[in-house]
Amino acid sequence: MLRCHQLTKIYQDEGMETAVLGGVNLTVEPGETLAIVGSSGSGKSTLLHLMGTLDQPSSGQLQFEGQDMLAWDEESRCRFRNQSLGFVYQFHHLLPEFSALENAAMPALIHGESPAKANERARMLLDRVGLSHRLNHRPSALSGGERQRVAMARALVNSPRLVLADEPTGNLDEASGEQVYQLMQELNQEFGTAFVVVTHDRGLAAKMKRVLALKKGVLQEA
Repeated sequence: MLRCHQLTKIYQDEGMETAVLGGVNLTVEPGETLAIVGSSGSGKSTLLHLMGTLDQPSSGQLQFEGQDMLAWDEESRCRFRNQSLGFVYQFHHLLPEFSALENAAMPALIHGESPAKANERARMLLDRVGLSHRLNHRPSALSGGERQRVAMARALVNSPRLVLADEPTGNLDEASGEQVYQLMQELNQEFGTAFVVVTHDRGLAAKMKRVLALKKGVLQEA
């Protein structure tokens, strides 16, 4: 489904070059669950951003279902992120002025769904994550675990083929983190959603079907 070939990323600052990724090769299969582990600063988040077209590599190839992602214009990248991809971050990035339902429905509205259909889908997902009683609460009235579950519902509202999750349990207690993992597992099994999870949590990583480690800018079997 998604293929990275010899991806590199070099940052330049005041004439100094810092190589973060040094030739990453990775294939993500449909419906697979994959964890990427590595020390802080190893480039895990950078790799996730490249895979999600939030940043451009310095060199290499990136393909989604055979299409050259690096040849896409901004409109194509935005359409990919809205329709085929879901993002979950360590910090939920919910909009504070909107309710849980409104936050979860927003990607569907951007996609062009009617408010009724967008809200129906968001309501179903929030019910799946155990938040049917919190639909009208704003993020400030939700716990950390509840906010992250709203963020998960938002990432899934357009039924993406692939979800990229950057430390999705890193800001949660053990019980809340387990709830987020259980949700990922259920959605993977029920809908065939593929998950690529960047994490420091070795317990979470061990539950994924495949674990890779990013060391010195290169992916290897963990």
